[in-house]
Amino acid sequence: MTPSVERRHTNTFPVVQRAPLLYFRRVSTATLGFFQGIGQRALFLRDLKRAFGEPQTYLPLVMPQMRAIGVDSVPLVMMVASFIGGVIALQIRYQLFPGIQLTIVGLSVRQIVILETGPLLTGLVLAGRIGAKMTAEIGTMRVTEQIDALETLSYDPVAYLVVPRLIAAILMLPVLTIIANVCGVTSGMLAAVTLTDVQMSAFMDGVRLGYDPFQVTYSLIKSTLFGAAIAYLCTFEGYVTQAGAEGVGKATAKAVVISSIWILVLDATTAVLLAPYLQG
Repeated sequence: MTPSVERRHTNTFPVVQRAPLLYFRRVSTATLGFFQGIGQRALFLRDLKRAFGEPQTYLPLVMPQMRAIGVDSVPLVMMVASFIGGVIALQIRYQLFPGIQLTIVGLSVRQIVILETGPLLTGLVLAGRIGAKMTAEIGTMRVTEQIDALETLSYDPVAYLVVPRLIAAILMLPVLTIIANVCGVTSGMLAAVTLTDVQMSAFMDGVRLGYDPFQVTYSLIKSTLFGAAIAYLCTFEGYVTQAGAEGVGKATAKAVVISSIWILVLDATTAVLLAPYLQG
């Protein structure tokens, strides 16, 4: 029988060897943790795929989650989009050189809001609002053993907790993005007309200039991906929460950071793949 090898503490080595050994151990621990995280998320994705086979469990819970994720987020989305649209219009107008047609203000507001700030800011804001809520709810259920109770009652926890939130996020993020786009362009028009010398007719001519329906489709594709990323990543962090209340707090903070980063990654990837099709 092969004897087990006990791992020596770093401080037991000579001083000269401690620094490179400590660096090597930190790198190896981080690398193992990275691949372990990938494996855990892959297994969670497998469980999620299996959970879609139990519609009797998750379908009754989709509508309440759609309200919690979508309807309750409308005031926040409208407020953020309105301020951003107004600021964009003012900044564009005051940065224009003399002699440039003022229709460019409406065109720029439409393009910036619909193609970028509308879906992106909606995703980032909701990553903080609904993403943190998802992680905290499921994490609390994990540390208080409520998920174990669901398994005892023959419920699939993934179908009961994760799938309704995923479906609701995928369906409601595009709706919230449409609201954000409308509020952003409208507030941009009001700010430009009331606070600058831009006429409403000139602004609306710019909004209509070079419009392509695929621009809205592009915005909705982004928001759908953002909704899926928020729901999947945040429910995963909540599902694997450990170490009591402190673990719930760490999992919530980690979920918001990771989902925000992935929103930015998906935003850049979507732009690289689909932006060429936006050219009129």
